[in-house]
Amino acid sequence: MSFNIGLSGLYAANKQLDVTGNNIANVATTGFKSSRAEFEDVYSATRLGTGSKTVGNGVRLSNVSQQFGQGDISNTGNVLDMGIQGNGFFVLSNNGSLTYSRAGTFKTDKEGYVTNSDGTARLQGYGVDSNGKIVNGVLTDLRIDTSNLAPKSTSTVSSTINLNSTSAVIDQTVAANKFDPSKTETFTKSFSTPIFDTQGNQHTMDQYMVKTGANTWDTYTLIDGRNPDGSDPTVTAPVASTMSFDSTGKLTSVSTPVTPPTTPPTSVISSDLKITNWTPGSVTNGVWTANGAAADPAGLTIAMANTTQFNADTARSIPAQNGYATGQITNLTIDGSGVLLANFSNNQTKPIGQISLASFTNEQGLQPVGGTSWKETYASGIPGYDAPETGTLGSVVSNSLEESNVNLTNELVDLIKAQSNYQANAKTISTQSTIMQTIIQMT
Repeated sequence: MSFNIGLSGLYAANKQLDVTGNNIANVATTGFKSSRAEFEDVYSATRLGTGSKTVGNGVRLSNVSQQFGQGDISNTGNVLDMGIQGNGFFVLSNNGSLTYSRAGTFKTDKEGYVTNSDGTARLQGYGVDSNGKIVNGVLTDLRIDTSNLAPKSTSTVSSTINLNSTSAVIDQTVAANKFDPSKTETFTKSFSTPIFDTQGNQHTMDQYMVKTGANTWDTYTLIDGRNPDGSDPTVTAPVASTMSFDSTGKLTSVSTPVTPPTTPPTSVISSDLKITNWTPGSVTNGVWTANGAAADPAGLTIAMANTTQFNADTARSIPAQNGYATGQITNLTIDGSGVLLANFSNNQTKPIGQISLASFTNEQGLQPVGGTSWKETYASGIPGYDAPETGTLGSVVSNSLEESNVNLTNELVDLIKAQSNYQANAKTISTQSTIMQTIIQMT
């Protein structure tokens, strides 16, 4: 029996050496999780069980368990390198066969799909709809779309404006004071805002502020130095909107005459200016021509509600408008929740997908399949999919990788212990052999 006990000890020590050696070999493998050899003792038994004086029959390997502790996150500078800080696994699909990994060394293939380092499996996540909204719940192959971002016409402009209450009144009943954009003495202040038509062409919208009386201002709106319909403002007088303020300097109304004029004359009273007759065009050699584009179908709304009349300089905050020109993708960023954000040359940012992470009730039940990946088993339970930073799932760290969680110092100590165990078990066999030789010599 001693031979069998010693042989089982040699086998166990050899397995411990294998496990420790595999850990050491993968100390630099991205996303690798160390393993631990687990043993149990063996006793001879009858149908009635073991006796109180039963001698053990050796040792056997009960399990090789993987330790899913967090590895260090190291920066790489590559945006598609991703580490998981916390729980969860990346989901990869090879023609529908799903595997799970902590190794975030990803790249794109010739079709723009995000794949693992050897290109055999595609990273899974959530796509976006036509409005750029993440569609949660349905896993799909993540793809980086490098096509241009289509232009968007401007439909709203907003800003905060203060008009100096002490500014001089410009009497427009005097012919010399009649509004003329080329004469600075005919208006108090002007503001310019870039706007865009349906083809992404940029135009300049100018607003001219004219103080016409106590608590009363007129504002004229020109686009590219022309009336919104393209007519020459020196020939066709621009239509003014009248802003009224109360005694505290707060805007009470904006009144805009209806065009074409009605009888009797009527006006639209609102806190916004609405331009519905804009025809985009350009001026070449003094001649204006339409450029074939159009204004936003909803018209152009200029929010004036944040306009005040206080005893301070006439000034405006940086305006905000929702239009933009055609954009080319310049770079990609990935935030902690796994959202892939494409940045474009027109200063726009658009989500193009979101990474999904998987979680398991029993990670120890996952089956290693090589390539720093695992597969679902009955013991692991079915995976749960969700976005990073949801529930117990960790966050995604872009431009970084999770290093192996192997503790090299501990592994080297375990290597010495396994070697000592091997030598000790070999000694028991050698001793048993010596005893057997003695017995043989006695006969």
